[in-house]
Amino acid sequence: MRRLLLVLLATLAGAFAGHAQDTAAPPDLAQVMADPDWIGQAVEAPYWSADGHQLYYRLKREGSAIRDLYRVDPARGGGVRLDAAQRAQADGPPVFDRAHRLAAFVRHGDVVLRRLADARSVEVTRGAQAAGALRFAADGSALYYRLGMDWYRYDLAAGVSGPAAVLKFEDDPDAPPRDDLARDQLRLFDTLRRQRHEREARRAEEDAERAVDPSRAPAPIYLGKAVKVVGSELSPDGRWLALVTEPKDYAAGRAPLVTQYVTPSGYAETREARVYVGRNDPAPQSLLLVDLRERKPYPVSVETLPGIAEDPLAELRAKAIAAARAAGDEARAKALAAPATRPLRIVFDAEDGDGAGLRWNEDGSRLAVMLRANDHKDRWIAEVDLARHALVPQHRLHDAAWIGWDFNDFGWLKDGRTLWYLSEESGWSQLYVKPLDGEARALTAGRFEVSHPALSADGRWFYLRANRTAPYSYDLYRVPSGGGELARLTTYQGLDDFVLAPDGTQVAVLHSSPYVLPQLAVVPAAGGAPRELTQTMKPAFTAQAWIAPTIVQVPSSHGAGTIHAKYYGPATEGSTSRPAVIFVHGAGYLQNVTLSWPTYFREQMFHNLLVRQGYVVLDMDYRASAGYGRAWRTAIYRQMGHPELEDLLDGKAWLVREHHVDPQRVGIYGGSYGGFMTEMALLRAPGAFAAGAALRPVSDWRLYNHEYTSAILNDPQLDPEAYATSSPIEYAERLADPLLIAHGLIDDNVLAADSVRLYQRFVELHKKNFWISLYPLERHGFQQPDAWYDEYRRIDELFDAFVKRRGMP
Repeated sequence: MRRLLLVLLATLAGAFAGHAQDTAAPPDLAQVMADPDWIGQAVEAPYWSADGHQLYYRLKREGSAIRDLYRVDPARGGGVRLDAAQRAQADGPPVFDRAHRLAAFVRHGDVVLRRLADARSVEVTRGAQAAGALRFAADGSALYYRLGMDWYRYDLAAGVSGPAAVLKFEDDPDAPPRDDLARDQLRLFDTLRRQRHEREARRAEEDAERAVDPSRAPAPIYLGKAVKVVGSELSPDGRWLALVTEPKDYAAGRAPLVTQYVTPSGYAETREARVYVGRNDPAPQSLLLVDLRERKPYPVSVETLPGIAEDPLAELRAKAIAAARAAGDEARAKALAAPATRPLRIVFDAEDGDGAGLRWNEDGSRLAVMLRANDHKDRWIAEVDLARHALVPQHRLHDAAWIGWDFNDFGWLKDGRTLWYLSEESGWSQLYVKPLDGEARALTAGRFEVSHPALSADGRWFYLRANRTAPYSYDLYRVPSGGGELARLTTYQGLDDFVLAPDGTQVAVLHSSPYVLPQLAVVPAAGGAPRELTQTMKPAFTAQAWIAPTIVQVPSSHGAGTIHAKYYGPATEGSTSRPAVIFVHGAGYLQNVTLSWPTYFREQMFHNLLVRQGYVVLDMDYRASAGYGRAWRTAIYRQMGHPELEDLLDGKAWLVREHHVDPQRVGIYGGSYGGFMTEMALLRAPGAFAAGAALRPVSDWRLYNHEYTSAILNDPQLDPEAYATSSPIEYAERLADPLLIAHGLIDDNVLAADSVRLYQRFVELHKKNFWISLYPLERHGFQQPDAWYDEYRRIDELFDAFVKRRGMP
């Protein structure tokens, strides 16, 4: 009880600090669902200036989606919005050379180089294509940057830019003939031989000129017609280029169409959405190591990775093959056979090509790569032996369920031969270090999660975000890179992100609380009192007497331990029976029970309205939610909607037991994964909830995307039982309670077809009390206040009619 009281007091202090005056009249539903500009603006994307004397950040412009750039003095505060002329001179997030004499950053897509001693700047590029991936050469001679997938080198002495490599995705015209016909052509025809010899002589002449003239562009390197590059990282010494490749003509599979009916043209228009799960697995990726000095590409084999030839789905595969053969479908049985080598992914965010799975050490002498099996069961970290062009495995993380989407950060310590990485191998995300020729050692340990690790410029400290004191309480910590005490640096309990200052003496932090948007502050890097720099909340919002959510611990009756939840109720509770609503957050793997500004801030205000109407509200971090370790995350493997429903029913029982809730008057609602769970609750536990509102729900997991769904349910071809077990449409005949479905018609994440198909199933089953509300101009995340208002008006009316007034005369 003491901890609960402390949490409540801290939350109240954060929500109402400086607002002890009389509060304004409570907002109505239209105000709650209005454009959130009336609340204020969240501070976004902070970064330090190159000299470390200023902080930049962005704020959404009122009445527009544009983000304006602001600058603030970290010593005095007083942020100011920069006009166009000031933005033209503003810094971008900087990188530094090893001597810390030069900085470089991208401004409006162009590369700017700055000498720190006198702040003299040079514009390196000026073009239509935005630059990225800046890094200085290890020897200080050049600045490298990337345009698209092409790398460039800016010579600091000469002040000239040129390509660091010229890659040709075609066959080398002067390569030795590969087949008999081509060889015969050269044998038979003198003209062809002379032309070939002339090309070879010309190439030799150009090579000789390049050898003595460094200003010449490098010779092209031919990679063949069969591949495309989706990620790349250039070594700091300029010698090697690591490429992540995919087959060029790999078919992703048929994509469903999304139709927009309300259009500027007046004609219905269609566009492709993402491919359904299992229609075709993501393209396998390969690592290609290019020696830029020798102009030779070397494929890097993955055969040395432990477990690469194993099939973790062998049992399910055998069952699926047997079923196909029993049905007389030998072609399908052959297609289900396990590959000799498991397909892999290397770059975790291949769309950006940002090399997230590739890490060079500072001098470019070593490359580390993180690989993940396409079946989601293994993650490897390996060093690339540059001389042998081979992988040297350093770490394997195996999970019988699936490797998490988060906690995959890794890199090098300053010694250039020790790796650091996050891993859930203990059951919780912790930070490890491992010498290439030694054993791994944990720098952090415990039943909490660490994330966002950042190594200080001097290499002495790791700074990180952790929920060490409680699952819902996040703060900034640091730990020595050589091992030692994990020290807490802030006490916000709602730390969202942080950025280290260039000189390592300060940390810029974003922090928030349940009713305060993310704000910017600075704290000493060694710990100490923070200096607040922004206050972007609007008085119309802060003057409200918002209900501080009480964080409670609901005991599981199914052996899961404690389910953390946010409870919204009146200040004083009598013994009168009352109605309740359970809110189910989306994404599945998301944490909504925190002391930070919630993703579901509109829903939080709606919960305040419900309490004023006589309800109490419970918002639960059911199993599958983030923040509670690996076992909590993977409890839903092959059975989505089952452990979560157990937790929601436990939440209902807790409300009945602790807050005089009428068990016959409990409603449930949520969006996306929360909409899916609302449908599962009504269809798998008919009678448990008086009514439900399912917003943009997944009703059939076979229609969702591959990356998310196949991790949890495997491929539908291999594991049809998991999809049948987990899809609401398979339980449609059980509908007995009022259900409202709401969906954006141009939703290209969870397609509206999902809800339309379930609706048709209800029609054919002659069900009653089900409705669908479609929004022609909304995607997955609603944008227009009119749609938000209409959706929640319907939810409010549903609960009023079937929850609050149930059993009343």
